[in-house]
Amino acid sequence: MTVDVLRSGVTDVCRPRAALFTRAVDWDHPDAEALRAAMAAEVGPRYADRAALMSKTQANAVDESTVHRTFVVYRRDAEGDEHAVGHAALRWNGADLELKRMFVHPDHRGTGVSAALLEASENAARDQGLPRLILQTGDRQPDAVRLYEKSGYTRIPVFPPYEVLPFSNTFEKRL
Repeated sequence: MTVDVLRSGVTDVCRPRAALFTRAVDWDHPDAEALRAAMAAEVGPRYADRAALMSKTQANAVDESTVHRTFVVYRRDAEGDEHAVGHAALRWNGADLELKRMFVHPDHRGTGVSAALLEASENAARDQGLPRLILQTGDRQPDAVRLYEKSGYTRIPVFPPYEVLPFSNTFEKRL
């Protein structure tokens, strides 16, 4: 049996390594919807004071007709049960694919879920013959900024439709 040793506070915890796997699902798949709802519940309060600005634009909205692919990462536990733990979607933004709604359940951060989502998303963009993958994140998500920078994404000028959101951080990864 393979065992990962995780450090949790001051106590070492040993647990069997759970299998991660990524599935492409429909945008409206129940697991995808549940993860997006969890993301909104976590991230929404960070921007509550900007609700008036956000209500004036649909810049951050995702029109289902523009979604190219939606990914959900599942973790299989020792009993064989599958749990949806991460989400990412790709939407067309002009000639580019844009990474949207990337979210990892808080209990599963730091376990490879974000790497699996980025790998699936980048491979999907490569499969389309695209030279890059773009994304936008807000200024109150420093954890996301660190992840993207660590994963080889570089800052780029703000691209449409985010010009109306002055707190946008925009990135690309050359593929």
